[in-house]
Amino acid sequence: EGDGRKVLRSSIREFLCSEAMAALGIPSTRAASLVTSDLYVSRDPLNSGRRIPERCSVVLRLAPSFLRFGSFEIFLGRDDFSGLQGPSAGRHDIRAQLLNYVIETFYPGIQQTHSNRKDRNMSFFREVMMRTAKLVAQWQCVGFCHGVLNTDNMSILGLTLDYGPFGFMDRFDPDFVCNTSDKRGRYSYQAQPSVCRWNLARLAEALGSELDAAEAGAVLDEFMPTYEAFYLCIMRKKLGLVRKEEAEDSELISDLLRLMHNTGADFTNTFRLLSRVPWPEEVDSERATVGPVVDLILEQCASIDELKVANKPTMEDRELAMILSMAQTNPVMFGMVADRPGVSEQLERMGRLKELLETDQDELQKKQRDDWIRWVSRYRRRLAREYDGTSDLSLIKKERLSVMNITNPHVVLRNYIAQNAIQAAEKGDFSEV
Repeated sequence: EGDGRKVLRSSIREFLCSEAMAALGIPSTRAASLVTSDLYVSRDPLNSGRRIPERCSVVLRLAPSFLRFGSFEIFLGRDDFSGLQGPSAGRHDIRAQLLNYVIETFYPGIQQTHSNRKDRNMSFFREVMMRTAKLVAQWQCVGFCHGVLNTDNMSILGLTLDYGPFGFMDRFDPDFVCNTSDKRGRYSYQAQPSVCRWNLARLAEALGSELDAAEAGAVLDEFMPTYEAFYLCIMRKKLGLVRKEEAEDSELISDLLRLMHNTGADFTNTFRLLSRVPWPEEVDSERATVGPVVDLILEQCASIDELKVANKPTMEDRELAMILSMAQTNPVMFGMVADRPGVSEQLERMGRLKELLETDQDELQKKQRDDWIRWVSRYRRRLAREYDGTSDLSLIKKERLSVMNITNPHVVLRNYIAQNAIQAAEKGDFSEV
């Protein structure tokens, strides 16, 4: 709003989420206190054009530092595209002082290890890259979406910073967007890793001559493989795969997420329920054994009507009609356009919607049940390979359940939980906060 005032609603959201993230073991700023005021300001909380008076408040946030990637962008010169420049453009002397402060204070091991300045700075940049890759992997594995991942909201220490229009996914959707103003999905759930890499590239640009350009490029190239390694490590734990790492694990996880998306499964609840999948035994009747767990998963999946809504194309009708017309009149051009990520996603939605329109709830449930039994059976075969024939099987089973229950949260800060606390607080009852 430009008035610098924070209202009670957004303050409670930040207070609760920063503490929730810390409880999940995800690096975050912390909230020490929340103080309300008698001052009210006008806000439009739903971006609907309807403004209401909201009480102002102040959150006392704690962190070793609130320096961000964007803190180094104030030294950038004029941008050719926008014509803008940083408020301290060209002050490389201050940039060097700020960089020295950050490394000496928050990365003392790097400072002590390197006598050469460029080597030191490159080691620092690589460590920031590693922390950022691990952080976003942790976000993805609990279904957290930040909402506004610009360079000013990226911590130089690898902390989750600035809780605005964040959201935890309910039903798994790779295109989940928690920020209602993000119409094009720039900061969607699945875009978060690539956006973090983009922000790291902007940090490298801002550091300029403090880094070796070729080495910085190589570090950036390491980001996605590093992220994927962290992500796969956590996801294996979420499935209780702790004894072995197999090449097919990645495909098993991808197929699970695809199935969750297609059936509208709840992200948090599904992973909790997977700990109930029985360990495979030689005399098992597969369908009878996994049936009860599959039924529990299906109970919290979306109905056919919910799936129809979820799979409705989000592209404007005029654009969509133009693309479909192109498929009939100019197949070559359509083939080129259809390969674009945004277009292919819309066409996939249309395909899923068409299938849903041609079936009914009973047919859908039967297909979903078969699909889940098929995946759970694959998962149990993978579980069986955790046992090498020599270890104590009972210990392996206990370890699997322990790791799954530690890694898969039972509760996350869903929007309705935060909203219940906000509504009570606005009436003077802070017990839910």
